[in-house]
Amino acid sequence: MRGDYRRVVPRKSPFTSDRLLKTINSFHSFVLRVTRGRIGWSADGMPVLRLTTIGRRSGQPRTVLLSSPLQFGDEWIVVGSKGGGERHADWFVNLRANPRVTVETKKYGSRDVTARIASPDDKAVWWPQAVATFKHYGEFQSRTTRDIPMVVLKVSGD
Repeated sequence: MRGDYRRVVPRKSPFTSDRLLKTINSFHSFVLRVTRGRIGWSADGMPVLRLTTIGRRSGQPRTVLLSSPLQFGDEWIVVGSKGGGERHADWFVNLRANPRVTVETKKYGSRDVTARIASPDDKAVWWPQAVATFKHYGEFQSRTTRDIPMVVLKVSGD
């Protein structure tokens, strides 16, 4: 008698393609620009922010639009899901190398912030809240073996 030896492999998301993610981000930036910010500062009920990091290899500014499922005063929480891909998003790797970044929001404009990866204790509280806000985060986690990071972006107090 044969056993069932099929491996359980996480289902790959079509949103893990760097090209597709960059195309979506470019289109979103285009919408913000063409509508002069009237459309595009929210997605799936979450505020959108423009995050600018410094490329860890190039030293050049790199900008991406991200949604923020949670905000606490002068802190925004973002999720490094990359659609459930096996590699971390470039923006995450860049801010891990240099946590001094810039965030632009509709409400507050451009602000210098410091990024930190959420502690396991913080993530234990925030992850269920983020999944409640955007159920796809849970689906993305099920598609990858990496732990999807949560990042705190806090207004810098120089």
